[in-house]
Amino acid sequence: MRVHVVSDVHGNSADLARAGDGADALVCLGDLILFIDYADHSRGIFPDLFGVANTTRSVELRTARRFDEHRDFVNALWAGKDKRDEIEKAVRKQYAELFAAFPTPTYATYGNVDIPRLWPEFAREGTTVLDGDRVEIGGLVFGFVGGGLQTPMRTPYEIDDETYAAKVAALGDVDVLCSHIPPLVPDLCYDTVARRFERGSEALLEAVHRVRPRYALFGHVHQPLARRMRIGATECVNVGHFASRGKPWVLTW
Repeated sequence: MRVHVVSDVHGNSADLARAGDGADALVCLGDLILFIDYADHSRGIFPDLFGVANTTRSVELRTARRFDEHRDFVNALWAGKDKRDEIEKAVRKQYAELFAAFPTPTYATYGNVDIPRLWPEFAREGTTVLDGDRVEIGGLVFGFVGGGLQTPMRTPYEIDDETYAAKVAALGDVDVLCSHIPPLVPDLCYDTVARRFERGSEALLEAVHRVRPRYALFGHVHQPLARRMRIGATECVNVGHFASRGKPWVLTW
């Protein structure tokens, strides 16, 4: 059995269309949307709406963690515009391309920048969306937990710790624990380029210790200090920033 796993697609529909080649199934751990490309400020929804110069300023403020100043700056840009409508139109355009690129079968969960309520419009037959749910693939039980935890970034799908922990607990015993964010381990949560810790989940870490799955797979941290780590019986793997790498992580058994 061969399963390809991707995360943090961020608009890379061209490589996504080839991500399932040679695999029995594709697993996607979220963040399909490209809002801002931190490496190329001309790509994404934000520069399409407000231009490269404003995007660069936004990145500078967020990177400096000047969140209140950033919020005031962005609110001024949105003045006189229908923010919800403009974003949803752009997101729908990206989702149409990305969901069309999914092979059959695909098992997907949400990232913190995704908008879950829009997914039913685009998930075709052959794409199974899971969040706090389990599925059997080739004799192994995969459990999926989507979204991220709350941060000052205020991305679209951030969840409070208690709700997130309840979704993890609902999975029960699984062979492969799939999430967008990592377990709460410093080396797995630190982004070496952004120079900050991203939020990891204590509930996921507790599940690794309690359930002892074969694998814990995740993304979210684009340039992690450690891409993989063994915790007891579990191999923890950041499956990679697919937007830049363009290649899936491969799981075989």
